Amino acid sequence: MLRLRPYLRPVRARLVTAAVVAVVASCLSLVIPLALKWIVDGPVADRDPSGVWLGGGMLLLLGFAEAALFGLRRWLVARPLARIEADMRRDLYRHLQRLPVSFHDRWPSGQLLSRATTDLMLLRMFMAFPMMFLLVNGVTIVVGCVILFVQQWTLGLVLLAPIVPIVALCSVFEHRYAVAARASQDQIGDLTTVVEESVLGIRIIKGFGQHRAQERAFRGLSRRVRGTELRKAGLLGWLWGLITTLPELAIAAALVLGTVQVADGVLSAGTLVAFLSTALALRWPVESIGFLLAISNDSATATDRLFEVLDAPVPEDVPARSQAAGGARESRADGGLRLDGVGFRYPDAPPHAPAVLHDVHLHVRPGETMALVGATGSGKTTLTTLIPRLQEPTAGRITLDGADVAALPRERVRALVAVAFEEATLFSATVGENVLMGGEDVAEEDLVRALEVAQAGFVHELPHGARTQVGEQGLSLSGGQRQRLALARAVVGRPRFLVLDDPLSALDVHTEALVEAALREVLASTTALIVAHRPSTVLLADRVALLSGGRIAAVGTHQELLHGNAEYASLMSGHDGQDRHDSHDSHDSHEGGVRR
Repeated sequence: MLRLRPYLRPVRARLVTAAVVAVVASCLSLVIPLALKWIVDGPVADRDPSGVWLGGGMLLLLGFAEAALFGLRRWLVARPLARIEADMRRDLYRHLQRLPVSFHDRWPSGQLLSRATTDLMLLRMFMAFPMMFLLVNGVTIVVGCVILFVQQWTLGLVLLAPIVPIVALCSVFEHRYAVAARASQDQIGDLTTVVEESVLGIRIIKGFGQHRAQERAFRGLSRRVRGTELRKAGLLGWLWGLITTLPELAIAAALVLGTVQVADGVLSAGTLVAFLSTALALRWPVESIGFLLAISNDSATATDRLFEVLDAPVPEDVPARSQAAGGARESRADGGLRLDGVGFRYPDAPPHAPAVLHDVHLHVRPGETMALVGATGSGKTTLTTLIPRLQEPTAGRITLDGADVAALPRERVRALVAVAFEEATLFSATVGENVLMGGEDVAEEDLVRALEVAQAGFVHELPHGARTQVGEQGLSLSGGQRQRLALARAVVGRPRFLVLDDPLSALDVHTEALVEAALREVLASTTALIVAHRPSTVLLADRVALLSGGRIAAVGTHQELLHGNAEYASLMSGHDGQDRHDSHDSHDSHEGGVRR
């Protein structure tokens, strides 16, 4: 409740009003036994039919009033609860967008998805019913007990006898149910991950005939969820059974004792009827305790899971006013892209594991294109993620035209640097919308130019041209088409710095040559770092840097390194599996992922 308070505060007046209305409606049900007492001891005892009709009318009015008040309560809470759920979902999504790439590397997407859907639904259910009715039923029980004691205190003591065992049972139940609830929600997150991965990887599953293996994995997880849910149902079943049985036994004892008192003339028949009617009216508030506790425990677990994400720290950014200072530093003479003593190790890497990058020194001059070459697993892709601050270096610094990227707001860094990764990711949007994500305030002619540079003329042959929906992950397109659109997205905003991670790997030789020819014009007006694996891509660069053992081992032109560096010559000839490179590859192994 303390964690949810910021979301409840803006609508607290409406929720408090709804709670008061619900309390009044619930307490009206306790007035009905008093009306019954008046009917039995009055008109019935006096054999007055008109009085009975009057009493019946009173009961009818009380019933209508109770129903109307409960309807009003529902109307009062519907809009604020929808607003709270929307606000929480918005905050969760916004926070996910701001969290660093390292966070998303660690978290399965299904776990995040289940928090944004199932857990938020549980919280809305909690605020709609248990949150209010724990209060309403508590007040109703207290008021009902007062009425019972006023009517006949000895019978009241009989009815209160089960309180101590019920409280003890609830305490034991709450602990056990909370453990089962957390396990269930985590398992549902795992199940969601399996479903999502199966849908996205359906081509691989079918291509390798692994549908039965996937079914077995899904069935195993489903059985775990089923077993946990049955355990929850079993806990709730025995609690609800005991909470129902104990009050019923108390009511039966009160009925026997009350009947004896009526027979002895100590108690009137109307008082006994009113007493038992009040006791029966309190059955639901008492019996609902188990149900309300179950939903409350599910919601408490959902809140814990939600705030596990919302509490994840977002890397601090410099204030927007630093842009002015950054702009002043950008005019310094040592322009271009510079890495000074840069080091990086993954946060979840074992303590004894070596850093992926250490003491990296590299200078890409203004307007220069630098190719980055290295053996598989040497950390090339990791290095490219440091420049736009997708990852933060653990040592050294990176500057763009003399401005330290750590001292620039991320928005400013990502306005300066455009990226295209080997794995081209497209979104469920039109072709044009996917490309235009690469820049702000870009015009239609920029889109046409970017498609031309990327040799993405196939777009004009699509059913609706650039307005064609590409579908989830762009799977309706070929790998080469997706990669060309990713390249178009990188160049559409005419960035000052361009970082390309093997951007032509999925292209055929003919298309690659056309893209390279068009890309040369773009590279002439920008400062670029290109991860390259093939000589044709290397030839786009003015100079080449060799990354080996987490360091820059050599820098020079393609011809200089080809004739003066055996490792580079081996890489360019395709023989990169020699023993001397095995030690480099071992640097790229860490707990939590595999890097290229």
